[in-house]
Amino acid sequence: MVAVRGVHKSFGPLEVLRGVDLTVRAGEVVVILGPSGSGKSTLLRAINHLEKLNRGYVEIDGDLVGYRRTGNRLRELKEREVLRQRTHVGFVFQNFNLFPHLTALENVAEAPISAQGRPRRAAQEDARRLLARVGLAEKADVYPRRLSGGQQQRVAIARALALAPKVVLFDEPTSALDPELVGEVLDVMRDLARSGTTMIVVTHEIGFAREVADRVVFMDAGLIVEEGPPSELLDAPRHTRTKAFLAKVL
Repeated sequence: MVAVRGVHKSFGPLEVLRGVDLTVRAGEVVVILGPSGSGKSTLLRAINHLEKLNRGYVEIDGDLVGYRRTGNRLRELKEREVLRQRTHVGFVFQNFNLFPHLTALENVAEAPISAQGRPRRAAQEDARRLLARVGLAEKADVYPRRLSGGQQQRVAIARALALAPKVVLFDEPTSALDPELVGEVLDVMRDLARSGTTMIVVTHEIGFAREVADRVVFMDAGLIVEEGPPSELLDAPRHTRTKAFLAKVL
């Protein structure tokens, strides 16, 4: 489903991704762990072409993301084509990023209407179904400022699902929440995982990784240091850097 090949990304002299290779199969849940500054969030943004690559490429379901291959060269797509590709990738941000002037229902229905040209009534019917799926059916007509952080993040997850994406990316979805609100968001994510949604999750929630992930990836200094099933990587890491990190967070 997702293939990351030799991806490099620099911001000026700072090389954030230094040749990342990662494959995610359809229906797989991959959790990415690592210290701050290891490149985790930049990798997610590269997958969705929110960050342009310096080298390497990303494919989703066999299609290059952000580029077209011409002979041996990659040429960047026009923004309109990139936006069309992004409809296949859901993205859940740390800080919700809901439109404050739209209700929960309108936030979820907006992308299908504007990006896919779906009839408003049909998009809103689907939005109501998705809000019910994340436990917020009764909050459809409420504006974000009237919702708790956990409720806002659940609306954001419903919004990410509204375009029926091939893969959903989660960038530390609970890091901005009060501790008592984390569980309600993780419960929704567990339900998505059980339903077979392809998910790549950057998080510090080790318990979630142990319970839900098919595979855990540990990143450090812009590289994937090691990866494996949760039972192996979390309980018997091979690399000294992984051991040192887990010793501090477990």
